[in-house]
Amino acid sequence: MRQASFAFVILRSPFSFKAIKEPNRRVCMGVQPACAETRGDGIVMAIPNSLARAAKNAVETSALLRDAPRTATKQKAQLRRYEVSTLMENGDVVQTRHIAPALQVFEDAFCAFTRGSLVETETGPMAIEDLLPGDTVLTQNGRSETVLWKGSVTLIPGREDSRGRTRPLTRIMADTFGMQKPMSGVIAGPAARLLATPGHLRHLHGGGPVLTPIHEFQDGTSVVETLPPTPVELFHICLKRHAVINVDGLQFETYHPGLNAVRRISHSLRSIYLNLFAHIDSLNDFGPLALPRAGDGEVDAITA
Repeated sequence: MRQASFAFVILRSPFSFKAIKEPNRRVCMGVQPACAETRGDGIVMAIPNSLARAAKNAVETSALLRDAPRTATKQKAQLRRYEVSTLMENGDVVQTRHIAPALQVFEDAFCAFTRGSLVETETGPMAIEDLLPGDTVLTQNGRSETVLWKGSVTLIPGREDSRGRTRPLTRIMADTFGMQKPMSGVIAGPAARLLATPGHLRHLHGGGPVLTPIHEFQDGTSVVETLPPTPVELFHICLKRHAVINVDGLQFETYHPGLNAVRRISHSLRSIYLNLFAHIDSLNDFGPLALPRAGDGEVDAITA
């Protein structure tokens, strides 16, 4: 006759604790339903189903928490330091430092020319970093105009900002636009505009002269984009009226916010923006554009 094997089943619950002699099998006993499993030493431990379900739910919940998307935190607006030199009405040159938003409408007032760019003045070519308000520069029509304002900013073109935006520079090889145009290699900032028209934009403005963003000339050979990973100092200048000046043998515009400045600059930022220009009181003081622009709403290079 075969003898049945026996094991002790220990049941634990908030309501009972007892040991009983039962055949070696899975059992469920107690006030709360429990599942018992045999250990190697023959002892069968009973675990309440509620605890088993809780453990399972905890594992599933942990997985959900790991996979749950994190709440996107609103990034703070990035700020930048801008250096400004202004010719005041009494003839003094005042240098100021401003902390303002790193927005394109602000940066465009500072990001046209790199250090070493040679500006044609009455006394000959002068490096942009040495040019000061009060100096006179030669314009496209041969007139001498006084520099009223010069701004500079230092940034890393290849580093993305909080919006994922970079500020690429444009390298122009010597003689790209003709003999000594430019005289040597030139690196222009993202806000530079050149008095020339690339082939794909010649249908604009009836084929007349247009101030074109420098990046529109990039062809991958003579005019190429460059994104230095190190800090670069950039400059721009402002005259009493918008004009075209000679820089390194090429004709670039002086600073002007554009005809759509009122729409581009919100009312809340307008006072911060105007504080950068001590020589003017309102956007209208910049005067009219000397020539039409491609893009920027003056002559739309995208939809035309």
